[in-house]
Order: sequence, then structure tokens, then C-alpha cells
Amino acid sequence: MSFMGLNILDAGVIGVYLAGVTLFGLRFRKRDRTLQSYFLADKTVPWWAIAMSIVAAETSTLTIISIPGLAYDQDFRFLQLVVGYMLGRVVVTFVLIPQYMRGNLVTAYQLILRRFGPRMQTLTGSIFLVTRAAAEGVRVFAVAIVVRIALSGLFHGWSAFQSDLCAIGIVVLLTLIYTFEGGMAAVIWTDVVQLIVYIACTLGCLFTIGHLVPGGWTAFASLANHAGKFRVLDFSWNLTKPYTFWSGIIGGTFLTIASHGTDQLIVQRLLSARSENQSKAALLSSGVFVFFQFSLFLLVGSMLFVFYKCFPMTAAFSKGDAIFPTFIVSQLPHGVSGLFIGAILAAAMSNLSAALNALSSTTVVDFYQRWFPASTEERRVLTSRRATAAWACLLFALAVVSRNGGRVLEMGLSIASVAYGALLGVFLLGVLTRKATERGAVIGTVAGLTFNICLWSFTSTAFTWYVAFGCGVTFVIGYGVSRAWPNRKVDA
Repeated sequence: MSFMGLNILDAGVIGVYLAGVTLFGLRFRKRDRTLQSYFLADKTVPWWAIAMSIVAAETSTLTIISIPGLAYDQDFRFLQLVVGYMLGRVVVTFVLIPQYMRGNLVTAYQLILRRFGPRMQTLTGSIFLVTRAAAEGVRVFAVAIVVRIALSGLFHGWSAFQSDLCAIGIVVLLTLIYTFEGGMAAVIWTDVVQLIVYIACTLGCLFTIGHLVPGGWTAFASLANHAGKFRVLDFSWNLTKPYTFWSGIIGGTFLTIASHGTDQLIVQRLLSARSENQSKAALLSSGVFVFFQFSLFLLVGSMLFVFYKCFPMTAAFSKGDAIFPTFIVSQLPHGVSGLFIGAILAAAMSNLSAALNALSSTTVVDFYQRWFPASTEERRVLTSRRATAAWACLLFALAVVSRNGGRVLEMGLSIASVAYGALLGVFLLGVLTRKATERGAVIGTVAGLTFNICLWSFTSTAFTWYVAFGCGVTFVIGYGVSRAWPNRKVDA
């Protein structure tokens, strides 16, 4: 097959799409703001929009390009982890959401303040800020992979560094504009639009590949099955393999309880629901959609494997992350390929806007508001906007630094998982026990975080186990210290 590349029409489609998304987000700006309206959209968002926003928030550019690459290189075993994602949502729905709906909370870490006090709120909030920023930097960098491939056919002579800076800068700037002005309402409703667009484009790409493969769907199914691409289950007890039945069910469940129950990125959406029941409905329904979405991405990857078996590239792919963007740029019709690249960039904007809002809300509510209790609501909202801009600048810098990483999906999940274990452990200490103390929680959190850093740095243990192990260490040591030194106990 011949290499088509992007042309001026594609560039125009990408530009119009990104500008349209940004202008749509600006529709939600208001002159008079409170922290609740800026960070929780006045709790007026319907459950189905929150569900779609949750899916969009956890689906970054690195997800869209890495999951097909994973299926291309391996098979469907990643779905074992997705089953854990669904089980984890059930636990969050019935254990943590009722706790968040008690009181007028804006961030997840106010629950820790209520249970353990300000020291633990500061510790958990700080862990979130550091690890979310680091993980998000990797996610934002994923857009550079897409744009570097796209620009190779449009602007000859650009270096990799120049195209990376261009891609990261455009996405960060446009996302900052509507997140800065529109707050959480803009974030959620742009998520809805972007989710619809990139899923529609992925379905279109799926049918395109099916049409291009000689023999159509029958030939694809036969070749993919013969190559073992449809393998889902792996019952081996190997802690170094990230996608086994046990790491999926156990590790995936713990990972999702942490990411959707203790990470402000998702909790902020759950707090924006009109009621507790709507919050629960949003989270549970998002699990069904996530399973469909990841199945779709994996199917695309297996079809690309068959396609490139039929039409080999002259040079092998250097990274699996480049396979899907290369197909989009080289095989889809002009205009359609531009729309798809725009949709992938929009997924980055969706995830980035969520991160900016979550980082800003934690900065202001868990730190600034405590340090300056006499500040006015107007001053707090102004500080929130400034914090959003400051985080955008930092994430831009971190994304540039992330250029030398490996497979972006697993790198991003690893960074987040290292901290999630300690965060989940201390949340469960607060919710499931009445004897845990602030001292025990602090020591347990430090122990769990240290354990996971060592696990990540000095062993080959798969990232899917980090949360389960870190949570266990945090909970056991935190509870043990609390029972040994029961002073300063705070009842739930």
C-alpha cells in the first residue's frame, strides 16, 4: 500500500476541530463564580454525562495509541485487567461514594481531613499532586508521538524535538483556555463531545481495515486466530507479567478502587453529580462502557496485525505506539485522517483538562484554603484560575522531559500505581476501621509508598501489582501502629 501522509486538508480539519472544541468549552464560562460552581459545576451534571466524562478522563492519547499497539504485539490478555476495572468500580460505589456524599466536600482529601486531621490531608494531597503531575506529563507527551508521525508527511525537515514541542504546546494551550474559563462544567461537557468523536472515528477505522484486508472479515478472523491474537486468559502466577488472570482480577480491582476512589481526577466528577444515586449510576455504567471501549481498541490492534501481514511496511515499527497513528496517516482518506488525528489530540485535551482541574482544586481547597482561611470566595476562585495556569506550564515541561521514556501506557500507569497503593491503604484505614489513628495513618502511608518505590526501582514486578501490595503494607502497618500507640485516635 502507498504512503499517503497528511495534506493541507487534513491540517485544516485538525485546526477547525481543535478550535471548535475550545470554543465549545468557552461557552461555559461565568463571571460570578464560587468554588463549588468552578470545581463541581454546581452539582447539576446528569449521571450519563458524568459517566462519559469518567471514561474520557481515563482514556488519554496514550490509551488510544498504546492499546492497539499492545494487541498488535501480543493479544487480548489486557481485557483481564479491564474486568478488574469493572469490579473495582463496584467496591467504590458501595464503600467510598457514600462517604464522599456525607458533607459538602470538594476534594477527596477533605475526607481524610475529616477522619485523620490536617497532617494526613496535607500528606495525601501532596502525594496526589506529585504523582498526578508526573503521570500526566507522560500522557501529554503521547500526543507528540501522533503529531510527529502526522507532521512527517506535511512538514518535511522538522526535527523530532520541534514537532514534539509544537504538539505539546498546542494541546496544553488550547486546553488551558477553556479549563481556565469554564471550570468543571466545560471539562465534563467537552469530554462528552470528544468521547463521541473518537469512538465514532475508531469504529470507522475498524470498518476501513476490514475492507482493506483481502478476504474481509472472514480472512481477518482466520489469520488473527491462527496467530493467537484472540487469547484472553492467562492463569500463570508470574508477578513479572502485567496481564494475567490474577493480576487482572486482583491488581486491576485494587488499581481501580484507588484511581476511582482516591484520585481527585475521578472523585471530582463523582462529587459533581446531582445525588448519591446518580453518582453511583455514573460510575457503574462507565465500567460497562470502558469494557466495550478497550475491546474495540484491542480489536483494532489485531486487525492492524493482519493488515500489515498482508501489506508489510518497508521498515519495522520502532515502537508499538506508532502502529495505529501510522495507519491513520498512511491509509485513511484525506480529511478523515485529519479528523481522526484531531480526535486523538482531543482525547489528550480531555484528559489534560481533567488533570488541570483536579490539580487546581486540590491545590486551592486542600492547601491554600487552609493556609488562608480568611480569604474571600472571589479570591479563592481567582487563585484557582492562577493555579490552573501554573499547573499547565508545569505539565508542559514534564511532557517534554518524558520524551525519552519507553512504552507510554505502561510508564504512565506505573507512575500512578506507585502512589495509589499508599493512598488507597490510608483511605481504607479511615473508612473500614474505627481504631486507626493519625500517627498510624502517617507511618503506614510512608511505609506503603516506600515499599512501592522499592518494588518499582529494584524488582521486575509488574505495575499491575503495585497498588495491591502498597495498599496491604499501608493498611497492615498503619493499623498495627494505631493499635500499639492508640493515642490521638479519631473516631469515624
